[in-house]
Amino acid sequence: MGLGGFELLKPAGAMASLLLKPFNSSLRLLTLQRLTRSLTNAPDEKKCEDLLDKKPIFIHPTAVVHPGAILGQGVSIGPFCTVGSYAKVGNACQLYPGSHIFGDTELGDNCTVLTGAIVGEDLPGRTTIGCNNIIGHHAVIGVKCQDMKYKPGDECFLDIGDNNDIREYTSIHRSSKSSERTVIGDNNLIMGSCHIAHDCKVGNNNIFANNTLFAGHVVVEDYTHTAGAIVVHQFCHIGSFSFIGGGSVVSQDVPRYMMVSGERAELRGLNLEGLRRCGFSAEEIKSMRKAYQKIFIPKDAKLGGIEDRLKELEHNEELSSFPVIRSMVQSIRDSFDETRRGICKFRHWSGS
Repeated sequence: MGLGGFELLKPAGAMASLLLKPFNSSLRLLTLQRLTRSLTNAPDEKKCEDLLDKKPIFIHPTAVVHPGAILGQGVSIGPFCTVGSYAKVGNACQLYPGSHIFGDTELGDNCTVLTGAIVGEDLPGRTTIGCNNIIGHHAVIGVKCQDMKYKPGDECFLDIGDNNDIREYTSIHRSSKSSERTVIGDNNLIMGSCHIAHDCKVGNNNIFANNTLFAGHVVVEDYTHTAGAIVVHQFCHIGSFSFIGGGSVVSQDVPRYMMVSGERAELRGLNLEGLRRCGFSAEEIKSMRKAYQKIFIPKDAKLGGIEDRLKELEHNEELSSFPVIRSMVQSIRDSFDETRRGICKFRHWSGS
């Protein structure tokens, strides 16, 4: 037995030593012939070939791997790593020195856990991570939330999709109760020292710059981009294709396609550069600029409140024919639901 009740898994016997060495085809066949002759009840040559074709598992002698852990083919576990009893590590995953997998945690195929990272915790519930993810140095993923309403013993969950790059010192917490989940989608770049709190819902293809901090229950849609050192208040919604300027404190919703910035973040216009980079046509962007002006910079000051302007826009045959305009209107309107926080205040900016 190894440290803390864990067993140090080492290659055992002649078969294991064969699995850890490269073979050319002739030497492989000769070894198989001798092996099948010398062992009683040995598998046939085809089964031995299949076994040798599987990618070997490498476990450094100083790693502590519980015998109950499930390891896929080609897993590499470096020095001083820990893999707990309920962990499932997918094919071709790499655990760099000093990284740790705890609790009921599942890593998909081709994940990389860099030095000092901690994934999962021995709590009721589960941490599920998809394929092709990178967990950065000293990141802490899938641990207990910091919500005072959390009750010890409650199940809590974290689901992360595929192809995410989660950089150094980032923290992502599990949900605060069994009926909720913290969810991260696919293809997100989460830069160093970011924090995603309990029960957040993050979509796909987002870029969060260093020190982006999301409080609990924040919803982030797709293709958003934050600059560094921003803070988002709990329960806020960040709409798709939006941009948050550096150093901003976001305390209300950011509608789709828009840009906000400021110590108390205010609307500064459309995220024009982001829209162009994401492939929106010149015609779509032109229509969005007209719609934005009608909503936030109306020529007729007597037009009424924002709801009246949204209704007028919906009856505008030219603009309402664009799906992006309908999406913009719906995003703004949803933010005024009684369960939501409204939208960031408007400040005129000539960029839109």
